[in-house]
Amino acid sequence: MNPDALQELLKGVSRGEISTETALEQLKNFNFESVGNFAKVDHHRHLRTGFPEVIWGPGKTPEQIIQIMTTMASHSPVVMATRIETAIAEQLEAEIPSLTYYPTARICALQTAQIPSQGLGVISILTAGTADLPVAEEAAITAQLCGFQTQKLWDVGVAGIHRLLSHRELLNAADVIIVVAGMEGALPSVVAGMVDCPVIGVPTSVGYGTSFGGVAPLLTMLNSCATGIGVVNIDNGFGAAILAGQILRTAKRINSKSNNLPQTNNPG
Repeated sequence: MNPDALQELLKGVSRGEISTETALEQLKNFNFESVGNFAKVDHHRHLRTGFPEVIWGPGKTPEQIIQIMTTMASHSPVVMATRIETAIAEQLEAEIPSLTYYPTARICALQTAQIPSQGLGVISILTAGTADLPVAEEAAITAQLCGFQTQKLWDVGVAGIHRLLSHRELLNAADVIIVVAGMEGALPSVVAGMVDCPVIGVPTSVGYGTSFGGVAPLLTMLNSCATGIGVVNIDNGFGAAILAGQILRTAKRINSKSNNLPQTNNPG
């Protein structure tokens, strides 16, 4: 249950429009709800963290994913399942016709209502190369389904740095930047040395043997001498999007608090 829905429910009870029995029924599974004998859906997560629970696809059967998504659908305007391969997505779509599949991002989404806009700021997403697109699209689709605006800049890696430098205006206007890179993973350091906003580095498992499945770019990003970089796990576009979203949500909350502070006059 999201905060707005909970407030409306409580207001309805206060105004006498909703009976306490009806409210109790809706709140019965407030914290979590069991799905079969294999899952417990955390309905409370949105209230705690600002983002609903998301289904991790690998390791679950299509039947389990369908049951979990169906259970979550009555509590959230959008239900996401990540790392869903095409063959599994086809089975899910056969049972849930309203499902949307994003093949590059490997995300399935069931939207039951309009997604509330988060409002403040834009998440900019960059890739070093075209091979990094699946991870970058996972970040982009996750951010969009969470209500954030995104802008994308693909294939601007350090092997042709002029491609990045031709977009200085976009970089200068960014609020938070996700940089997705494999190989040696140098792009986040370059970007962080050019901008005044947070940069989130996402190492990918793209690269030749000595990239060690993404360990080399991970270490490069962690050892960067550029400041203002945070690094998530290898191929974790989803985690990068949520972190970027939390940065923007925190900025929005701080701005709201500042606007509500009483104005005081300094003594002359």
